[in-house]
Amino acid sequence: MTTDPKVVWHQASVSSQQRAEKLGQRGCVVWFTGLSGSGKSTIANALDQLLIERNAHSYLLDGDNIRHGLCATPQMLNPLHGDAFAKRFGLGFSPEDREENIRRVGAVTQLLASAGLICLTAFVSPYRRDRDRVRNWVNNQDSTPFFEVFVNTPLEVCMQRDPKGLYQQALAGKIPNFTGISDPYEAPENPELELPGGSATPSELAEQVLKMLQDRGIIPARS
Repeated sequence: MTTDPKVVWHQASVSSQQRAEKLGQRGCVVWFTGLSGSGKSTIANALDQLLIERNAHSYLLDGDNIRHGLCATPQMLNPLHGDAFAKRFGLGFSPEDREENIRRVGAVTQLLASAGLICLTAFVSPYRRDRDRVRNWVNNQDSTPFFEVFVNTPLEVCMQRDPKGLYQQALAGKIPNFTGISDPYEAPENPELELPGGSATPSELAEQVLKMLQDRGIIPARS
């Protein structure tokens, strides 16, 4: 990212090491990615619960919830801010808007992780380039760990689940740029962890992620 002379980075007086010692864990980003209906949010929520039970400090950024505020659509912004504002700052689902959606979310994950939290995310995030950019941004700030978790659920299974009826609408041509139907999904090439989304329960898959965090020294092993 190029710099702007009017924007200066201010180093925090509290180091990441101090936060880690105080909280008893290391801040990091756990980035769940996969098709709509793959189980990302369900697994991430199960992991969040496991972490709380371990007295760890975590926070989950969910793709749908983020769209209610930080990355609201033009239709959502229009009533409060007007048409011009909504068109400029609202995000739809075109490739460019998805890129900006993930850029904004990536910046937030870095801030939460730098505060010592285990930041969980659940986003389709279909483009490999966008996920790699977030990884680089997070890694370059105090060498914060970034773990890409690919929830590899077959498209057929996702379509059978279709909890929001989105695949049916996409097949009917009512939703353009829908990942897996009219828009591509670029699977991770070297994720830190790949979960077989169609062959185990969310709790079992969440346990795998928890073990990874223990093995990587993010949280201490259970005594």
